[in-house]
Order: sequence, then C-alpha cells, then structure tokens
Amino acid sequence: MRMRFALGGLAALCATAAMTVGAVADEGMWTFDAFPSARVKELYGFAPDQKWLDRVRLGSVRLEGGCSGSVVSKDGLVLTNHHCVSDCASALSSASSDYLQDGFFTKARSDERICPGGEASILKSITDVTTRVKAATADVTSAEVNAARAAKIAEIEREVCGDDRTRRCQVVNLYRGGQYKLHVYDRYDDVRLAFAPEMQAGFFGGDPDNFNFPRYALDMALLRLYRNGQPVTFMDPLQIDAAGPKAGELVFVSGHPGSTERLLTVAQLEFQRDHFLPWRIEYLSQVRGAMLNEATKGEEEARQVSDALPGVENSLKVFKGQRGALVEPSFFAAKVGEEQRLRDALAADAALRAAYGDPFADIASLVSAQKKAFLPYQMLEVRFGAGSVLLADARILTRAAAEGGKPDADRLPEYRSARLAATERGLMAEAPVLPFLEKLEIAFWLEKTREYLGPDHPAVKAMFGARTSNQIAADIVAASQIADPAFRRRLWDDPAQVTTSNDPAIALVRTMDEAARAARKTYETTVSGPASVAAERLAALRFHVLGQGIYPDATFTLRLSYGVVKGWTDPALGDVPPFTYASGLWTRATGAYPFNLAASWVGKEAVIPAGTQFNFVSTNDIIGGNSGSPVLNKAGRIIGLVFDGNIHSTGGSFGFDPELNRTVSVSSQMIVAALRGVYGANALADELVK
Repeated sequence: MRMRFALGGLAALCATAAMTVGAVADEGMWTFDAFPSARVKELYGFAPDQKWLDRVRLGSVRLEGGCSGSVVSKDGLVLTNHHCVSDCASALSSASSDYLQDGFFTKARSDERICPGGEASILKSITDVTTRVKAATADVTSAEVNAARAAKIAEIEREVCGDDRTRRCQVVNLYRGGQYKLHVYDRYDDVRLAFAPEMQAGFFGGDPDNFNFPRYALDMALLRLYRNGQPVTFMDPLQIDAAGPKAGELVFVSGHPGSTERLLTVAQLEFQRDHFLPWRIEYLSQVRGAMLNEATKGEEEARQVSDALPGVENSLKVFKGQRGALVEPSFFAAKVGEEQRLRDALAADAALRAAYGDPFADIASLVSAQKKAFLPYQMLEVRFGAGSVLLADARILTRAAAEGGKPDADRLPEYRSARLAATERGLMAEAPVLPFLEKLEIAFWLEKTREYLGPDHPAVKAMFGARTSNQIAADIVAASQIADPAFRRRLWDDPAQVTTSNDPAIALVRTMDEAARAARKTYETTVSGPASVAAERLAALRFHVLGQGIYPDATFTLRLSYGVVKGWTDPALGDVPPFTYASGLWTRATGAYPFNLAASWVGKEAVIPAGTQFNFVSTNDIIGGNSGSPVLNKAGRIIGLVFDGNIHSTGGSFGFDPELNRTVSVSSQMIVAALRGVYGANALADELVK
C-alpha cells in the first residue's frame, strides 16, 4: 500500500471525537469474528449475516509478501494489484523479457509462470487461546516474558498444524495483548502469474499522482493458485460485478491491513515522534539518494534498482506522513484526550488500580531504555543488510546451524519446529540476486551501522577490519555462493558445513551475529518484554472502561471495513468527486513520463467508452497491507480493487477521519473493459465475470 499524509487534513481529523475510544461511522478494521453488524445495520440498513461473512472470508487471500487478494474464479484465479506482483514479475524477467515494465500475459494456462517464493493463505478458522497464552507468562519475570510467551505460542501452533505443509497456523496478538487468537489457514506455495499490465499502466502518473486523486491507474494483476501441479478448485469464488460501484453505495473491504498504532500510549507516541521516525526518515532518505545515484551510472544499474526504489520512496512518504501527524498539536492533543479518559477512570476507582496498577507509568518508564537500545537493535538485527538477499540468506543459514542443536523452547522463534518449514521455504525461494543493487545495499548498511553505532563498537570493528565498506560488498558479491540454490540446500541439510564455510557472506555474519543477538535480547528484555506485560494490563483496563465494542490494531490479519463511495472536500482543493472516467486518461496523458501511456494503450481511445469508470474513492478505513483487497457490494460481489489511499490517509496509522480519509480503488468496470478492449484477454475476462 502506498500511503501519504498532508497536513491540511489534520485539523479536521482531530475534530473527530475519540478516534479509538469509540469508533465513529466507517471507522475500524474489524475481525471477522467480531464484526459490528448491528452498528452497520443501524447506520446503513444492511449488515452482512454469518453466511455472507463466511463466504467473503473464504474468498479473501493473504499474499505473504505483504498484500491482499481475492479468489475470483472456480479455477483459483486471484485478483490483486500490479504492485503486489512486482517482485514476481522482476524475478521472472531477464535481459530480453522485462515483465515488470512490459507486462505479462499468457493465452494458455500452461504458460502461467510460478512466482519464486510466492505464498498465499486463506483463513479457515479462528480460535480464542488467550487463557493459554496468558497463563504461560503469569509467573515469569518481565525479562522472561517474551520467551515464555513465544514458547507457548509455538506449542499451540505445532499442536494444530504440525508438519502439514498445506496449512499455516498463527497465534495473533490483538489489542496489544488483550486477546490471542489462533488463525488456521489453507496454505498455497505454488502461486503463478497469469496477467500483469505494463508498469506504466499500473502506475500511470508515477510519484506525482501517488497518494493523490484523481487517478488513472490500472493497478491490477491476476495470479492463480495451484496444488500438485493443477489449479485449485473453489466452489464459491468472489466474482466480479462488471457494473461497478454507484455514488453513495455501501461497500466493504476485506483484506489484511499490515500495522496500525492507534492503541499506543502517549509516551510511546512521543518516542515515535521524537526518536524513531526522525531516524527512519533520515535513513530512508539516504537509501533513496544512494539508489538514485546508482541509477545514473548506466541502463543495467537503473534496471536493477527500478524495483526496489518505489518501495523506498513509498516508505519514506509514509514515515514523513506519520511524523507529520504526530507533530500537529491538535492531533496530538486528541491522542492525549483519549488516554486521559482511561487515566481518569483508573484514578477514580481503587479496584481498577488494584487490578491493573498503572500501565501508563510502567510503559513511560521504559522510554529511557528504548532510546539506548533501539539503534543497535535496528542496525544489527532489524535492518541487517539493508535488503541484501545474500546477507539475509547467509544469516538464515548461520542461525539455523546454531539453533538446530538447542531444545525447541530455547531456540529463536523463527527456528522452532512450528516455523522451521516456513523459514526453509523462504531460504530456498529463488529470489533474484542483482549485483549492482547488492553492492549498494551491503555497503550502505555497513556505512550506516558504523555511523550510528560508532567505529569503536565491537561488531563494527569486527566487520570492517582494515577494509572499506565497498571492498567488503564487492568481495561478497563476487565470491559468495549464496545465490546458488544447490549451495543453500547443501548447507541447510548439513549445518556442520556452515561453521566451516569460508563464503564471505557467511563469514561476515559470523563476525557480527553474537552482537546482533545481544542487541535483540537487550531490546526484548528491557523494552518489548516489559512493555508487553504493561500493554496486557492496559488492554484489560480498556475493555473494562470502553467495553468489547472496540476494534484492535491492524496486524496483517484478515479484517473487514465498511464505508460508502463518496468524494470529499479537500481543505486546499475544494470538492473532489468520487469517480474518474476513461476520458480523463486521454486528457491527462501528455506523452512525457510519468504521464505517458503504456504501449498497449496507445491508439485505444476509441476502444474504451469515455464514460467507463476508472478509479474511485470510498470512506473505508484501510492501511498498508490492504493493497489488492476487493471492494464488495451488499451482494458480496467485487466492484473494485483497493490500491491506494488519498493524501490525508497516512495519519491513519494513528487515527481515522471519515471526512477526509479515503480509500482509492480501481473500478471493476475498467478491469473488465481493459482486459477485453486493450489486452484482448477475453478468456480471463470471461473467467472473472462468470
């Protein structure tokens, strides 16, 4: 999801009363087992029943790379965004066939191509396991709580899914520790690309149009799910209604929003505002500059960074927008007001204080430790390698060898038996290794680690020795065998070879992994562990004061939001209508990038009726991860495809304003019209609308 934020929207956002204290109309990313049907019925005269909810749940797809989708045919066709298949298209490309830029279309299913490392999941069941998880941490210290909780979660997941590679089990933390739910998924690891338009069709308008409206982007693509070499059969797919949406129509978005932080305390928001976000913006700005510089060196360098650069630019805008929200006084005052209501309830009731203590003070007391611990944790653990495929795989191999001999409960969570198969699948995925991009990422990460941690940090000294960052990066790219799947398989199957390997990527990991593990442990025992204990008590307090009719933060798990097709009144631009139409594309197209037409669209003005809906906006509450989500009407038919938010919506990480926040989607009218009229993909179009 590409999201951005404009300061013009903040005053109105803050006028919205109690963004998380009591959900306002159209607010909330609701779980399927706690959807507020009565509230929707009261507001709109319609609410989905259990049959409707079950059908939509079973047709909603989580793409494990970070997007959403929907099953749209009985033969396993999945509708999602173009930008959600960019990694797949890039991995399948070669010097002679650039499927990301030029698109991908097959006339026969036999020509559909497997997405390297692609995985998709469909949620089958939800079970409350809160009591079991909380019992595991009842008698341990705050320093031990993360490990104890992780061990219990792994046990629960293993009990249900075991070694079954066709299922995925995930215990989900909701309400920041208020509830724990076991989600069981059908899992598909044979995901094939069936159709993608050209990059210039999917991302028409480029960065200038990104997060804005009006838009004219055909940001759609089609995948297909296979099992045992055959398309998966679905008896009741979520088919498209080619009529498209109507202004004022009630619509639902079913998808997997990635992460929101609406339930953070004021102290945690202050840390985000004053420490983490300024650092992250600086870091990403410098990554972007390095990539832009690399792209000027030649055509191949530009090609290799072309896929990674948009993601960096999107993230940079997201974090700028998030900080823009938190530095706006009226917005922050609203967050303080939300917390004060809970503080007042706590202060007025001795029984509440006896039951929950003062979780606000407990969390605030952790900020000093967080300031000290977050940079080593980020640079050595979370941001390790800055995206380098070689270093990421080298660390998996190194850690798998070290963890394999330990008792299951003592391992890092990602190497416990319940998750080991998923770790293995990620390692063996055929991710492309792009040498120019790899050198850039490795050298950049080394330089920034030295800058942030200092040249005297033991890990920095061990990694650099007497070499420069560029020398280290060049040596790894030239000599590492990690890119060879057979080499990775050999070391995975025989971990003893890892400890003696002289591969330069593995050697670098060995020099710094002890420090990385120490940074991770320090952060978990001094910050995240104690914070999670306090957050569980805060969640219980919130339920006591506000009741159960509140929604949890987004966690990249399946959610349903509701809203209406509606434009907005922009503080700077005035009234913005809810639709764009095909005629507007030809008016907007100048012939110069980024407003040049994709090749397939040149000369096709007469093929698509001028009044065909192109993109539209609605009041649904979404966030990153909702990319590729279907927009559904009351009949449960797909009338749109989510691909973006407007400029006011980046603050949605911390709050929601129904007057300004808008979801941006591709109309089903244009999806079908483009498949037929522009691409001649009649078989796929027929499959969608059957």
